[in-house]
Amino acid sequence: MELNGIKPGEGAKHAKRRVGRGIGSGLGKTAGRGHKGQKSRSGGYHKVGFEGGQMPLQRRLPKRGFKSHLLKYNAEVTLTALGQLGLAEVDLLALKNAGLVGELIKNVKVIKSGEITAAVKLAAGVSATAGAKAAIEAAGGSVAAAEA
Repeated sequence: MELNGIKPGEGAKHAKRRVGRGIGSGLGKTAGRGHKGQKSRSGGYHKVGFEGGQMPLQRRLPKRGFKSHLLKYNAEVTLTALGQLGLAEVDLLALKNAGLVGELIKNVKVIKSGEITAAVKLAAGVSATAGAKAAIEAAGGSVAAAEA
């Protein structure tokens, strides 16, 4: 196979329907748009969700929930992931370098999922849940006090 011999799959390409080309084509005169009305006009059509003036569904249903725009800056790390990291002191930069959290992340919280056996010291930028903190301290590690 050569690059210059590549062709699209069978039936992937087909000729565009040419409308408004005379009576014999079967799509002359109104060009498949019927007679009059909003849908027959060029540039004339309702917006998405419009129900002819009836109150649209998305406005009839109650608003529910909230998603913070700050969520993209927060991340979670499990105890198992911390143990596999194999570092004595863990800070935000170390987690980013290891690929455990994304580049945009500003706040990291360690959650109690799995076990940890190695003693790990969490730096000021990394917080932990109550259960995770207890597990880290039981393994001989420490969690830095949250800055005020």
